[in-house]
Amino acid sequence: DGPCENLVSSSAYNEMVDEVIKLLKGKTDDLIKDLKSRMQTAVENLEYEKAAELRDKIDQLNSISSKQKIVNDDDEDRDIFAVAYEGKDSTCAVFNIRSGKLIGKKQLKLAIEEGEELSNIYSAAIKFYYGDQVEIPREVIVEIPPEDSDALTEWLRMKSNRKTKIFVPQRGDLKSLVKMCKENAILQLKEIQLQKMKNLGNVSYSVSALQRDLRLKTLPRKIECFDISNLQGTDTVASMVVFEDGKPKKSLYRKFIIKSVEGPDDFSSMQEVIERRYTRLRDEAQPLPDLIMVDGGKGQLSSAVEILDNLGFSNYNIIGLAKRLEEVYLPNNSDPELIPKTSSGLKLLQQVRDEAHRFAITFHRERRSKRTIKSELTDIKGIGTSIAKKLLEIFGSVDSIKKAAADDLVKAVGKKKTELLLQYFNNK
Repeated sequence: DGPCENLVSSSAYNEMVDEVIKLLKGKTDDLIKDLKSRMQTAVENLEYEKAAELRDKIDQLNSISSKQKIVNDDDEDRDIFAVAYEGKDSTCAVFNIRSGKLIGKKQLKLAIEEGEELSNIYSAAIKFYYGDQVEIPREVIVEIPPEDSDALTEWLRMKSNRKTKIFVPQRGDLKSLVKMCKENAILQLKEIQLQKMKNLGNVSYSVSALQRDLRLKTLPRKIECFDISNLQGTDTVASMVVFEDGKPKKSLYRKFIIKSVEGPDDFSSMQEVIERRYTRLRDEAQPLPDLIMVDGGKGQLSSAVEILDNLGFSNYNIIGLAKRLEEVYLPNNSDPELIPKTSSGLKLLQQVRDEAHRFAITFHRERRSKRTIKSELTDIKGIGTSIAKKLLEIFGSVDSIKKAAADDLVKAVGKKKTELLLQYFNNK
């Protein structure tokens, strides 16, 4: 979370980044010193809750610091590798243990292909690290075995002129050290992603991740998403929500009452709303959004694509997001895209889809409510929608209004409206 999501202030965000950087560089003592100074300032300003949070951070850092000085009983020399990656972003943390003591930490930035197997990334990391003139210990510890473990072991033996073992610990201190190394790698990856966000200005990381996931030529800074809502084919409506730079732009939301479709036909309803929306954009010479999105799978997507093609659009990006398995579909491809479930880009799509669904459901309920009010009370001459709604809010139902005492009706809507109501119900 960061300032792009409006969850923290810029100053607090910068403090968080500074803390991460110091932690990654092993400057734990400096970080503890800074936190103690800030805690003292908070106490002096009577900000006791903030001071307590800083105290807890200091305790956690002291714990980390003590763990990073663990001495193994066997006094062995070993290096520990742990990889963290998302998409094409990858980093490897390396712990250097000599005579059983953790004496150093390194960070490797790795260039990988999207979808690369983790075992291949470990192999590349080991080759990259020991390709330089660095000391090769007797043990190289990894989270999972590299793809070519035997060949790597022989390569390390030839470089060091002694036997080196590559293995995965199953328990004990070494397994704990692998876990700690992995946590460092994850922190390093977050730092890389934070830097990317900084370089992108106001664009959130999820937007750039979505560009990567969908292989788009440009950033999907503006997304328009459509959803259809009806109840057994009645009161069918559609919603359009807009996200800019990963955030909802509610002033650009639109509601549509489906006019040309009878019964439960979501495909035709989607075609109507897509045609109405983008005919208007075409006629007004307005640009298309960076990404069009429909709530649904291959069928809904094909319906929308057909309309866009008929309108003469050729250069557009559109996807469908199916609810059941959260699968993303692209035009002219019957198979869903293979996007990792943990991807920030997929999470953004889910957020946009859920917002479109919420907006459509809300509008549909409003329509049904108005239709109910209109059919039951607004037939009474002189009773409009607003009065009918007020009566239903107070009395709950038409039957309760009919049974209500005249004095209660007068209190609710006045004497004149009460006379109209009584006259109507008495003559019915």
